[in-house]
Amino acid sequence: MTRTAVVAGVGPGLGESIARRFVAEGCRVALLARTASYVEGLAADLGEAALAVPTDLTDPDAVDDAFATVRREFGPVDVLVNHASGGSWKGVRDVSLAEFEHAWQVGARAGLQCSQAALDDMVGDDEEAATGGTIIFTGATSSVRGRGGAAAFSSAKFAVRGLAESMAREFGPAGVHVAHVVIDGGIRPPGRDVSNPEEYLDPDAIADSYWHLVEQDESAWTLELDLRPHVEAF
Repeated sequence: MTRTAVVAGVGPGLGESIARRFVAEGCRVALLARTASYVEGLAADLGEAALAVPTDLTDPDAVDDAFATVRREFGPVDVLVNHASGGSWKGVRDVSLAEFEHAWQVGARAGLQCSQAALDDMVGDDEEAATGGTIIFTGATSSVRGRGGAAAFSSAKFAVRGLAESMAREFGPAGVHVAHVVIDGGIRPPGRDVSNPEEYLDPDAIADSYWHLVEQDESAWTLELDLRPHVEAF
């Protein structure tokens, strides 16, 4: 079955690895990000199965337009990866209200709006006739443990986790698998070597886990998946 997938917040590293893995599995993948040159270049590399949709995820009108474009070009959305995040690395006394709000706009609000758009396709107006689908949220260590000096990022990540859990309980009965992935560690950066690669998560290996979530049988869905490099395990 050919699925239409949206990766909201794709960039070099994990976002790109997710897009590549989904294309390799036969999906049509829409790439949403603010930097047009990047998503257009990646789409050209991935071929006809990829669609570049330059989108400022903090702009509600732009998000609505993006999903309209995806439906027009690829059809209804079957899989959504809410991957966008942001936030200044400042503590409570130093972060501005604008910086704090921006982190929430990129993570929690954009995640909500993208999910609402995807749910229009996965559930529609009649849950009895829902086709279902998969929605995955990318989390971080800060999703479960607040980080000093990162008030905006940590609080936004907590909000995303709560949103994912609420959605899972609300839409699981309609056949929508909602999962939250805690990336508990640094991701190996693209295009450069690191001195201790064993201390980093491999973005391609993480992408394998995302695809596993898409393919899981509904009798044993994962709500939260916690990933970390083996040297940091537990």
